[in-house]
Amino acid sequence: MPIASDSIRRARPLLGTFVEIEVAAAAGPETDAAIDAAFDAVARVHRLMSFHEHDSDVSRLNREAGVRPTRVDAWTFEVLEAALEMHRRSKGAFDVTVAPVLQAMGLLPGPGGDRIIGPEQSLDNAIQLLPEQAVRLRSPGITIDLGGIAKGFAVDRAVEVLRSFDIPGGVVNAGGDLRMFGQEPHTVHLRDPRDPLRLLAGVELTDQALASTALRFDLVDGAPAGASAIIDPATRNPTNVAIGATVCAPSCMIADALTKAVMISGTDAGDLLEHYKASALLISTDGDVQITSDWPQAVHLAA
Repeated sequence: MPIASDSIRRARPLLGTFVEIEVAAAAGPETDAAIDAAFDAVARVHRLMSFHEHDSDVSRLNREAGVRPTRVDAWTFEVLEAALEMHRRSKGAFDVTVAPVLQAMGLLPGPGGDRIIGPEQSLDNAIQLLPEQAVRLRSPGITIDLGGIAKGFAVDRAVEVLRSFDIPGGVVNAGGDLRMFGQEPHTVHLRDPRDPLRLLAGVELTDQALASTALRFDLVDGAPAGASAIIDPATRNPTNVAIGATVCAPSCMIADALTKAVMISGTDAGDLLEHYKASALLISTDGDVQITSDWPQAVHLAA
């Protein structure tokens, strides 16, 4: 994220990464309060949707919702609604029940297993969204993880807070999932997933969201070299269709979720992107860069 001399920039460790907020220095006397409130919104998402926090909504659902309906916060319910719709429209490529596979790989805590829904079934049958923000999991063996969508949702909530304080523009960046708001253009540099020290391209965007997923950036301690944390529900194995994907969309939540679907479906994700008014930059396994024709701005590939 660019650092301008006339901007105010703050960063905090949240969502398993560093969240950065940058706004214009002349935004107004309530700038500090606005930034603090935006960070509070991100922290709320972390508390509600963390797979690691014992008292989060996600952890409570995984412990209790297979036995009885469990009420969750309105934000968690909203993300679950979006996740189920993305599952339907992506024909199962986006699936929040792949947590057991990630556990078996050592990427999430827990014993793991193979009880995931996959494209041959419907999440609507496995995850029931009931009145009064209650959720029921059809089987105690179902384990959900909202890590593929919640970070983008947190960015959107932070932007919403900043706008409520009449901040005219800025950028919220959660570990590469970011959203620009206002009329000022922002240049975003994309790293090469084959070599994180090398810049792949630069794009200039205004009032849009951008999210990226790549094989290397998904690694954590203990994962095999080159392994991906993007699981193809059809095979229950890490995807091998692409090595990196960047999605531009109106909201960061949608961009965040779509990167996983694009990594799994590759060029077959065109109709899905069109539905969400999104565009994508895809890096294939042989290193070719493919860009959808409706990408909103020019992409400047690095030399």
